Amino acid sequence: IEKLLIANRGEIACRILQTCKRMGISTVAVYSDIEQNALFVKLADEAIHIGPPSAADSYLRGDKIIEAAKRVGADAIHPGYGFLSENAEFARKVVNSGIIFIGPTSESILTIGDKIEAKNLLAKHLPSVHLIPGYNGDSQNLDVLIHESKKIGFPVLLKASAGGGGKGMRIVHEESKLKEAIELVKSESLQSFGSDRILIEKYFESIRHVEVQLIGDNYGNVYHCFERDCSVQRRHQKIIEETPSPILDQDLRQNMIDAAIKIGKLLKYTSAGTIEFIVDIKENKYYFLEMNTRLQVEHPITEFITGLDLVELQILVSQGKSNHGHSIECRLYSEDPYNNFLPSIGKILYFKPSLAPNVRYDTGVETGSEISVYYDPLITKISVWASTRNQALQKMRLALQNTVCLGLVTNQQFLLQVMNDPSFISGKYDTNFI
Repeated sequence: IEKLLIANRGEIACRILQTCKRMGISTVAVYSDIEQNALFVKLADEAIHIGPPSAADSYLRGDKIIEAAKRVGADAIHPGYGFLSENAEFARKVVNSGIIFIGPTSESILTIGDKIEAKNLLAKHLPSVHLIPGYNGDSQNLDVLIHESKKIGFPVLLKASAGGGGKGMRIVHEESKLKEAIELVKSESLQSFGSDRILIEKYFESIRHVEVQLIGDNYGNVYHCFERDCSVQRRHQKIIEETPSPILDQDLRQNMIDAAIKIGKLLKYTSAGTIEFIVDIKENKYYFLEMNTRLQVEHPITEFITGLDLVELQILVSQGKSNHGHSIECRLYSEDPYNNFLPSIGKILYFKPSLAPNVRYDTGVETGSEISVYYDPLITKISVWASTRNQALQKMRLALQNTVCLGLVTNQQFLLQVMNDPSFISGKYDTNFI
């Protein structure tokens, strides 16, 4: 990926821009009439106007966004969160346009994004995952919904099947309020999400909202990045999050993480995603709530405790990279590689490592140290890490070029020669390489 368009605005657009800049990826912002001077527009390398202030006429116009990406030659589109980030049809159209969608496949979004379909899927394939007692059947007949609510027992929670962000939800404590509440939730759901399908769940009076962060790659691996506690909410929307959750014991935490990973593997999930659970405090038991197939608003606290950059991982996964990056080590010896690797003994007159980031030196010498005939002539191990092998090779070249070791014959130039050798660069070498 050399150029990435951000199909979003505000804080999350700025956040994605930071990672792209660090990775050397050119960025494109899209903006509405009233945001031509917004910070995210100023920070981007390019910016394209896509419509009036109304989101329906700008940030939700997938056709305009894809056309903008084509116009500037963007390799990829990052949807951020909200807007089109969990729109399976948009993801499909992006990919069909020959552009990389930074996120899961449209199939994954479609399969798990709808709350009713998600519950049906888990009930069939992962019965060990606890589901909230309730109704998620096909019939949306008013009489059926009333009957099922009474079977579950009040209070119940009515939820838009395609909903999120706290919209399309009502708690109903008594039967007399049920009909009106159902009609309100259906209306709000249709207006906000384009579907009036709802599900009904048992409402727990005292719960915690805890979610597990997942990252899946293209090789069947699904990793967890621990949990976040998102229980401080207003109108069913989070306002304070923390990690780790202060109420989970180790057994419950591990059980929830195991369940989340099973769900991710069932979906063959790629990119960042979050499995949300509720925890019944009285029973110390968890229940699957939903999966968000995107980067979460609250992802920074996970990055703090893990040291990971989740946006970078999303970008790497979308390019077919693994989640671990690539690391290379070179051993700097006091020896002459052009004279049968004959050891060189004597005093190190000056030694100075490179100060570049993600470069590590493991050494037992300093300026003035002696390399004797009695011991192994290792001066230092130089290790580097980068997101990809090519980037790691480049970082090692720079590290070797900026390492200073005077007074002895070393294999420094030989190591640089290897880093530039076409066979080594291709990865097609064997033990007869040298």
